[in-house]
Order: sequence, then C-alpha cells, then structure tokens
Amino acid sequence: MVWKISMHEISLVALGSLALVCGFQGVQFLKSGVMNIIEWELETLNSCSIVYVVVLDWVSLLFMSFVFLISSSVLFYSGSYMSGDKTFNRFMWLVLGFVMSMSFMVLSPNLISILLGWDGLGLISYALVIYYQNEKSANAGMLTVLSNRVGDVAILLSIGLMSNLGSWNFLIYGEFMEDNNWLLIKCLMVLAAMTKSAQIPFSAWLPAAMAAPTPVSALVHSSTLVTAGVYLMIRFSGGVSNSSVSSWLLIISCLTMFMAGLGANFEYDLKKIIALSTLSQLGVMLSILSLGYTDLAFFHLLSHALFKALLFMCAGVVIHSVSDYQDIRFMGGLVNFMPLTVSYMTVANLSLCGFPFLAGFYSKDMILEVAFMSWINFVSLVLYIGATGLTVMYTLRLIFFTLSGDMNLMSVANVSDSDFTMTNSMSMLGMGAVVGGSGLSWLMFPEPYMVCLSDFMKGLTLLVSLVGGSLGYMVNKMNVNYKLKSLDNYKFVWMAGSMWFLPSLSTFSGSKVALSSGIVLQNTGDKGWYEYWGGEGINMFVSKLFNILNKMQLSSLKVFMKVFVFSMIMILYYSLM
Repeated sequence: MVWKISMHEISLVALGSLALVCGFQGVQFLKSGVMNIIEWELETLNSCSIVYVVVLDWVSLLFMSFVFLISSSVLFYSGSYMSGDKTFNRFMWLVLGFVMSMSFMVLSPNLISILLGWDGLGLISYALVIYYQNEKSANAGMLTVLSNRVGDVAILLSIGLMSNLGSWNFLIYGEFMEDNNWLLIKCLMVLAAMTKSAQIPFSAWLPAAMAAPTPVSALVHSSTLVTAGVYLMIRFSGGVSNSSVSSWLLIISCLTMFMAGLGANFEYDLKKIIALSTLSQLGVMLSILSLGYTDLAFFHLLSHALFKALLFMCAGVVIHSVSDYQDIRFMGGLVNFMPLTVSYMTVANLSLCGFPFLAGFYSKDMILEVAFMSWINFVSLVLYIGATGLTVMYTLRLIFFTLSGDMNLMSVANVSDSDFTMTNSMSMLGMGAVVGGSGLSWLMFPEPYMVCLSDFMKGLTLLVSLVGGSLGYMVNKMNVNYKLKSLDNYKFVWMAGSMWFLPSLSTFSGSKVALSSGIVLQNTGDKGWYEYWGGEGINMFVSKLFNILNKMQLSSLKVFMKVFVFSMIMILYYSLM
C-alpha cells in the first residue's frame, strides 16, 4: 500500500520541526546570553567588505520559531482552504518562498544581505496579492508594491551612507550612531520601517492587500511582512532611541493606531476590519519602541502574531461557510452553527482587547502602563487612551455582527465545523493565544518591570476598555434599531471610515495629477515644440535641403544656365566693389 502525502502535510511536519528546533535554541540562548555570528566574505571593495552575515541570538531564533510555527499551521490550513484551486502548487511555492525571504531578512544584521530578504518579501507579497487575477487585485498589488518601493529606496540610500563607516553591519554600528552626525541614516531607516509596517502616510496598502487569499493574510499580514519594519527597528534601536527621530516616530505611530481603530468601527468587510486591527497593533509596537523599550515591542510582536494569525484563519472559515461573503452584515448567529470556530475567534478577539490572562494581556497591559509612566506628551497620552477604547469597541462590534446577534445568513446549509483540516490547524494557535503570553513573559522578563503609577492611572486601562465596550454595544444596538442614522453625520462617517482619505490620496489623487500633467507635456512637448524643433522638424528641413541639391545636380540646361548667370552676376558684383 502506497501512502500519498500531500504538499501541505509535508510543510506542516518540516516547518513544525524547524519551529521546535529554533524555539528550543532561542530559549537556550536567552538563558545563557550567547550570540553566534557567522560571516562569509564575498568581495572586497577598497576598505569595504561585502559579506553575508548570519546572526543567531535569542531574538532572531525566537522570531524564526514563531514564523515557522505560524507558517506550518497556515500551509496545513491552506490544504483545505485552497483545495479547489487549480494552481495550488504555485500558491504553496510562493508561500514557502516568502518564508525563505523572511528567514534571510531576520537572520541578517547587514544592510547588503538584508536587502535580499527585504526585496524578496516585497516581490512575493505582490505576487500573492494579485493571486486572484482581477482588476481589484491588480490595483491592490500595485499600491502595495509601490508603497514598499519607498522603503527599498531608503535602504539603498542607507547602504551608500553607511559605506563611510567601512561596514554595513548595523548591529555593530547602531550604538555608534547615537549622536546627530548620522541623523540622515536614522531618518531613512525609520522611513523604511514605516513603509513596511504601513504607518501614516503609507497606511493605505495594508487594507488593500486583503485582496490576497485569506491564508496569505494570516501569514503575511499578521506576523511576517508587516512586522519586518518593527523587527528592523528593534535591531536598529541603538541608533534611533533617545534621538529627535524617536519623537516623530512616537507621534506618527500613535496617530496610526488611533486612525486604524477609528476606521475599523466604520468598516463592514471582515478581513479589512482585522487588517485595520493589525495596523493599530503595529502602531502600538512602534510607539513603545520609540520610547526605548525594545524588549516590550518584541514581546508584543510575538504575542500579537499568535492571536492575529488565529483571527485571520477563523475569518477564513467563516467566509467559506457563508458562501464567500465578507460583509459582516450578511452574517450573525454563527455561534449556533459553528461553535468551535466561534470559540477560537472569541479567544483571539478577547486577546486582542487585552482580556486578563490571555496572550495579548501580558504584552499590551505592560506596554500601556510603561507608556503612562514614561515622559510622553499629552497628545500621545490621549491617542493611547483613545486607541485602547476603540480596540474594544470594534472588537465587540465584530462579535455582535458575526458571532452573536440576529441571524442574517442567506443559507445555513453548509455552515458548520465539519472541515477538520482547518479546525485542527487552528488548535495550535488557539493554545498559543491562551498560554503564549504568560510563557513568553516568564521567559523574557524573569525580573518584572517596576511600574509606579497612581491608582487612577493604574486603573485607566481597565476603565477605558469598559467605556469602549459599553459605547460599542450601544452604537451597535442603535445601528440595528435606528437605520441610516449615520447619514446625519455623513461627512464625519466618510472621513473616519476612509482612513482619513489616505486610500484616495495614495491612489486617485497622485494618479490624477501625474496623468493630467503627462497629457499636457505630451501635447506641448512630444506632439508640440519637440515635434517642430526636434527630430521630425530636423528631418523635414534636411529633406527639403536635399531636394534642392538633387534638383541642382540634374542634367538640365535650364539649371546650368541659371547657375552660370547667377555666378557671373556675383563675380561682377565683387569685382566692381
């Protein structure tokens, strides 16, 4: 009897084994404080050596362990989700190529070699976003790839500037850049991180990238691609923290998480709501990173990857079950038909809100307390508080419309938890969403942070969460009982629901200006003065000149006599002068 093993099962075993190995080694390095650096010299140019460097420490190994763990679950999940796709093998190879590019980026502390993984992430993410070949996917892919090109240019410029140091190893020279002599390199690295992590004004591409298949969203847009910028900032934190760049990064990241939380409360696409929550949590990571707490940012990066990938996978099961609808208004009452998926989705949602003793609580609560304790301005404090309340608000809205509430399903014949491949692939991440935060906190923080806050500031997080949840419940009830109430405040709803017009500014506005100016230049230039004085004009002039010369050289007595008479007149004229 021959056993037929599918590609997604092989990926589960291989990537799961790599996750265990990297996780075990990462814990060992964390406890011992060991760092291994492997370096291959490829070429020497004057005083600069082009080398490929691999750094193995607890940060890179733990991150790779989580990438392999989520990749194994997502690829096994894809075996059922993408089973009807005729190009399933192409999809699997693209995802595996993405994991390989992520490995190159995570394990490299060198700007030359990190560019290999950085560009690989951008290229493969573009190929995955346009996987469903339609106009919407093509537009989303173009927006994604052009937004990320800005970060690629920033890294290329940083490579040129860092050649003055004699090496491109930012892990070594990060501390050397603490003074303002290297301010331009810091600004370029922050710009690269902002584009990859979709911070304002580059936020439009992340919700648009939801045109990709849901397994891609679970892997690419939760734990790998969008966190690559955060990881780069963690590695580069020695040069960015305590500088003038960090204050700008704090304001931008706080505005991003507030804008994303506000937009998610007006969005009806299930995947875009989860994408906006990812954008909000990326703002949380970069904001606490700008305050100098790199370990907290890395802690939240890992814990967020667990429950956000689980949330995307649950969303994929729900979308499959309701005849591929993504509008949450066509859902409702799913708890009666698919209790296991609803349980996992509720755990992920509560972890996102920071519900006590789930994975998100340990990182998010500590980040908020440390931020309240830090020397931040009043605007950042208000944005932190507002974003925390909005997170609970849109999470309860999502639960109300999809999992509970009134049933709005068109058909309930196929709504069930019968697909064991997808439900089993969520089990490992479901366990991580429950116990992952506590395990990571015990490993990374054996000595707890000293948090000194007043009673009011200590309870402010809980108070804001309760207020946000209450407002969310009341708004949802009003939305059901009072139809079209949002038309009374249409301008505000339009502004808040459109991410402060960033998608329009990133697409239509820029394209309209470029295309209209291009038409003007074409009419006045290529078809105007360039046509008259350029190549076509010179061609016409030379052609007329050669016609005259050709006629003069014909064997014609009339021409010869004219030339003879003209020559005699000129000779007489010059002789008389």
